[in-house]
Amino acid sequence: MNITVTHKLAKRLIESNGEAVSGQQLAEEFGISRTAIWKHIKELEEKGYAIESVKKKGYRIVSIPDTLEPLAIQTGLKTKHIGQNIEYVESCSSTQIIAHKLAQEGAPGGTVVLTETQTAGRGRMARKWDSAAGKGVWMSVILRPDVVPQKAPQFTLVTAVAVVRAIEEVTKLQPKIKWPNDILLNGKKCTGILTELQSDADGIQALIIGIGLNINQEKTDFDPEIQAIATSLKMESGDTVSRQKLVQSLLYYLEIYTQMYIEEGFGLLKVMWESYSTTIGHPIRARMTNQTLEGIAEGITEDGVLQLRTADGKLHGIYSADIEMTN
Repeated sequence: MNITVTHKLAKRLIESNGEAVSGQQLAEEFGISRTAIWKHIKELEEKGYAIESVKKKGYRIVSIPDTLEPLAIQTGLKTKHIGQNIEYVESCSSTQIIAHKLAQEGAPGGTVVLTETQTAGRGRMARKWDSAAGKGVWMSVILRPDVVPQKAPQFTLVTAVAVVRAIEEVTKLQPKIKWPNDILLNGKKCTGILTELQSDADGIQALIIGIGLNINQEKTDFDPEIQAIATSLKMESGDTVSRQKLVQSLLYYLEIYTQMYIEEGFGLLKVMWESYSTTIGHPIRARMTNQTLEGIAEGITEDGVLQLRTADGKLHGIYSADIEMTN
């Protein structure tokens, strides 16, 4: 990313942990005039940063805006790759659509598309996804891994582990994964993941991973027909959650785990995924396009295929299905 003086200044003030930093000191650190520092301070204020000028002491940040725009996310981002290039729009039909276009135009791997609201968000099987304005995180990540197409489906499972770790870190909640791509809190869905592929005869050109996280919604923010099955981090924790910290943590773990998968394979990540699973070891019903099977979910394969053992003792590989828990 192009790290501007404004970026650096915001980072410097945030890292001072509420202590004022003098304009003269900042001018010397950045090699510019105090007047230029003042102009950058004004630019931050225009972006919604509350900055106090303390007489004879300097500037300190009082609060930062609740926004997903690049400056807010990249200030404090610990990744080397993912999120260093961010495409931000206040509103769009779907971040997946933007990400697909950017990938086709050559956007680098690690590019992230973020928006405050989607008008046509979608999940698996073209289902509608509710995207309340300013209440959640609606994003797509472009990856360009050097792997064969057969390894693409596991990226959904890798992403699920990254989401769970981020939620744990930021909120102390204990989310679970419902195969293959739902993150649950107390049995209700708070996150969905949609992985799509751009490929040709030479292999994978790009993976587009869409992630929708319900962060600060109240129950009434959801359509009545899904209020019984949907939840948000705020509803479960009782506290407003920083969307910026959640995104920063998610991108950090996504970078670590995707690199782990590419370099070391799925073994350790498979163990992690199964430890968070709400499916494994339980009786389930798997509804597929051509049949429905019931049995015990015994685990997933190295390819991420769900293993379902039916009452007749047969083991079935489930590649794509709607999963229901049964008694």
